[in-house]
Amino acid sequence: MSDTPYRLDDQVGFLLRQVSQRHALIFQAEAPEGLTPTQFSTLIRLYENGPSSQNELGRAAAMDVATIKGVVDRLRAKGLIGLTPYPGDKRRRLITLTPKAKGMIDRLHKAGARITAATLAPLTPEEQAQLGALLRRLV
Repeated sequence: MSDTPYRLDDQVGFLLRQVSQRHALIFQAEAPEGLTPTQFSTLIRLYENGPSSQNELGRAAAMDVATIKGVVDRLRAKGLIGLTPYPGDKRRRLITLTPKAKGMIDRLHKAGARITAATLAPLTPEEQAQLGALLRRLV
């Protein structure tokens, strides 16, 4: 046990939550196409990975079953994803991007880059790279 007194301001969870809140405000200000962060991530993963089952998409976008289901439902309601039969399994469906969503991808990439740049703006390029590497080690 450390002799250093416990201070909330020095705790990693507290600091990560503050950074996350700051990032959420930046994302909301940019809000590409009015999407939430989870909707944004889902569309980008679907673009990167191609048609996927809901289970595959949830894992790829780091969301639990209940969260990805809600995200898929909302993206379908916005006309951004569609469902097609899953080859060889009539019970499953493949989630696909609609032409409308495909037409948004370039704007989403650009908005995502602006959001990341604004979030990391207080850091030097070297610090930004180091932070990314350290965060990837924690996941």
